[in-house]
Amino acid sequence: MIDNVVTFEELPGYRSLRDHGYVSGSASRPRNLLRSTFRSLGMLIGLAPIESLSEADELRAEALEALSRRAGEVGANAVVGVQFHIAEEEGSCKVTAFGRAVEVERVG
Repeated sequence: MIDNVVTFEELPGYRSLRDHGYVSGSASRPRNLLRSTFRSLGMLIGLAPIESLSEADELRAEALEALSRRAGEVGANAVVGVQFHIAEEEGSCKVTAFGRAVEVERVG
């Protein structure tokens, strides 16, 4: 499992030994039309859509887990420059995490 996954282009306190290229991981969920309708109504009357935040957190965590797994498969021990792409496609929501898989070692 990869311990260092950061949005920075470099990992502070480490030096890069090898760049394994870009890797990605994604997660998706079918969108529940009834839940979406109630969420929209809740937003109209001022209620916070708590369940949408927890679903988003779960998708983000699953995408990061898939990203880490893929980076480990290519021999990396860190991922730098991590970004996220979120797309709603025909009744589902998909989160993709991507970044550069690198092999690093601690400096000093």
